[in-house]
This record gives sequence, structure tokens and C-alpha cells, in this order.
Amino acid sequence: MDQSSSGALAGLRVVDLTQVMAGPFCTMLLADLGADVIKIEPPNGDSTRTMPGAVGTDSPSFNAVNRGKRSVVLNLKAKEGVEAVKALARTADVFVENYRPGVMETLGLDYASLSAINPRIVYASISGYGQTGPHRSKGGFDLVAQGVSGIMSVTGEPGGAPVKSGIPLTDLGAGLFATVGILAALQSRQRTGRGQQVDTSLLDAGVGLSVWESTQYFSGRGIPERLGSAHRMSAPYQAFRCADGFITIGGANDRTFHRICDVLGHPEWRDMPEFKTDGMRIRNRADLAARIEAITTTQPRAHWLELFEAHNIPCGPINDYSQVFQDPQVIARELVVDVEHPTLGAIKALGSPIKLSATPVDARRRAPLLGEHTVEVLTEVGIRDQGSGIKSAGSGIKST
Repeated sequence: MDQSSSGALAGLRVVDLTQVMAGPFCTMLLADLGADVIKIEPPNGDSTRTMPGAVGTDSPSFNAVNRGKRSVVLNLKAKEGVEAVKALARTADVFVENYRPGVMETLGLDYASLSAINPRIVYASISGYGQTGPHRSKGGFDLVAQGVSGIMSVTGEPGGAPVKSGIPLTDLGAGLFATVGILAALQSRQRTGRGQQVDTSLLDAGVGLSVWESTQYFSGRGIPERLGSAHRMSAPYQAFRCADGFITIGGANDRTFHRICDVLGHPEWRDMPEFKTDGMRIRNRADLAARIEAITTTQPRAHWLELFEAHNIPCGPINDYSQVFQDPQVIARELVVDVEHPTLGAIKALGSPIKLSATPVDARRRAPLLGEHTVEVLTEVGIRDQGSGIKSAGSGIKST
């Protein structure tokens, strides 16, 4: 697999000691941007390698968050494996781990230990609850973090049961926040010559993304409640039923609301006291939504989408994923890419949402086979006498 890169982060070496989603997603973004990401895996590989759809130790799930990396198999229960990680860290710009706080310290792979041998290293830790605080030692799971951070309390229909977000918000959010922290720390290193530790967590991500919810609570307007698809700061701004399904309508200001009133044939709504301002529309959201839906249910989605768009009213269909990946705009933005994999064959994968004009992002490289680059990478750092901590799948190097 060709690892040469002309991306924005070309020349940057990342040691990736992460598994499952939050950490791998972070390091995959760095790989997409051109960094040389060396993924350290245990002898049996990252657990996502055997998720549904797997062929042996390769799965679409693993490929989804590990493309463009190099895989090195090391047994961290053996001294030789730990020493090999330290050797890689001496040459690295970035080190990313997502173990429970304390595990890296036990292994001698914590920030204090690695910065002592490489003061320039940027060391990122992604955990369930962070490196500090009374719950730091707890494990990290997206479902649990969505509950603890409040996300589930505001997701779902009014009066209904709490609902998890359909996508793993805290896992992916933690990965994104860690990536931002890493890039900021690298910029700081340009000035100071020294690295630093980046510390974020699933809980941090869930709370950090609760922008409107925290605003409602901090401003004394009560504990944020479940609103279904509605917006807590604007109305009408939610999904509405049509004769054959649902669409979204975004009436986020007075001007747009006035156009909605006109299109629906009720200009008198503009001047009704309960709908005159956005604040009043929020208070009377349910009444307003019922009035709108009584009209939209009389015609199919296509009718309303065409009419609203003709009057410059923000709207859209609610697509399932078969429709998403056939959307001409999604295709034009290269958000679906074709990848050739030696085990999985031809697969489709998500493209990158990051567009750079001078150093384009490369999201078409496949994920590595288990241990595919063990010999290559360790040879680069001068390790040729492999011991019991080192094992390369299919490379001829075996544990003793």
C-alpha cells in the first residue's frame, strides 16, 4: 500500500495506539490529511476487524475508521513490545491512545515517560471521562456517555422515552475534538519547540456539543426537554408530515416565517399575537406545528418541496441512507468513494468532508491488513531482532 503523501500533514508521523472508534476516527482524519499513521495492534487485532461483514481479520467496519494507516502488531504484555512502541515514539510527532487512565502509566507509555525521550511529542489521550476527576477510571462507551452528558434526555419525542442519537455522537465528537487539539498543539510546538498532552473524552464531547441546551439552562429557562425534531431556539423549524411522508421546514427568522404563512395561504398568522415573534412562536410551537401540518398533509412531499424552494424557504426531504448515497449533491461532493481491498474486494466508503484546494484530502486509501507493515515500520526505527513482544501477521516474524 503506497504511503507516500503530498497532503497538508505530509511528513508528520503519528503513533496510533487506539481501538474501536473515537481514537481510530481521530487518527484516520490525520491520515486523510497526509500524516503517516502507524497503527499499533495486539496480536488478534483491533476488535472492529471481526465486526459483521468480516472476512477473516478484515471488515468494512475496520476499514471505515482506519484507512490510510500502516499496521504494526505488538504484544504490549511483553517487554519487547513496549520497547518497540517507545522506539516508535522517539521518531513520532504525535502519539494517540484511548486506554483507561492509568494503563499507559503502568506500561511506561504515559505522556511523562514519552516526553522525557521526545520532548517534541504531542500526546493525545481520549477516554470515557477524561484524565482527571472522580470518574476518570471508568470505561468509555458512546451509549453511556450520551446518557451521562444529557444528549439522551433531549432526544426523542415530547413525553417519550429517552433515545440515543442514531450516530455515535460522543465517540465521533471526541475524535474530532482530539484532532483539533492535536493540530493546535502542533502549531504551538512551532513556536515553543515542545509538545504537550491533549486530553479529551466522550463525556467532554457530549457536554461540549450541547450548545443550545446549555444556553437554555444557563439563561434560566428551565431544564431542556425532548422536542422531537423541533429546534429549541426557533419555530417553525422541524419535520412536518405530508401526504406521503415527512419533510423539514426551517423557519428560523421572521422573514422566512412570513413567506411560509403566504405559501400556506394564511398571511394572518403573521400578526397573531401568539406567532408574531420567534419567542412567541417557540412558546406556541405545538399549536403552530399543528396548523402547518393540517395543510401539508393534503399534498405529497414533492409538491411542498417545489413550492417552498420556489419561495426561498429552507426545506428538504428526510432521506434514508439508500437515498443519501444516491443524492447527486452527495456524489458531486465525493462523499462516497470506491476502495479496492485485497480481502474485501471492491467496497464503497465515506469520502472526506474536508476540502482543501492546495493539498487535497485522500480518502481512497484502504485500511491495512493485520500486521501488514510490522517489518517495514520497525526496520525504519532500527529494530531488526524481533522478540516475543513482536508478531507480524503473514510477514514471517513470529513470537517465540
